[in-house]
Amino acid sequence: MSEATPDSYSPAGYGQMKTLAVRLGEDVRAQLDILAQLNDRTVTEEIRLSIEAWIAASKADPKVQQRAEQVRAEIEREATTKRNAISAIFDAPKAGAGRQTATPAAGRAAKKEGE
Repeated sequence: MSEATPDSYSPAGYGQMKTLAVRLGEDVRAQLDILAQLNDRTVTEEIRLSIEAWIAASKADPKVQQRAEQVRAEIEREATTKRNAISAIFDAPKAGAGRQTATPAAGRAAKKEGE
């Protein structure tokens, strides 16, 4: 990843921005402040660039890639199960559509007659 400079940095290139609150220890925050100052960037820019670098490194990590494939397969299994359930509910032939089913009240009335 190429390092962004204040001139080339453009928040507009990031699309919709969402705020993320991060709690840092006092020492880490002080170091971050110094690094931002040394790099002529804001603390927000430093954090954003660091996260982007971490994401890029994670994408290249074989363990992360393997886990992503496992998660993707699980998502597909769950989606298939849900699609099949919806099909079973709504796409199944209307077996017994001509029959009337007893309502709970009708069932209680029939039970009373047989007692």
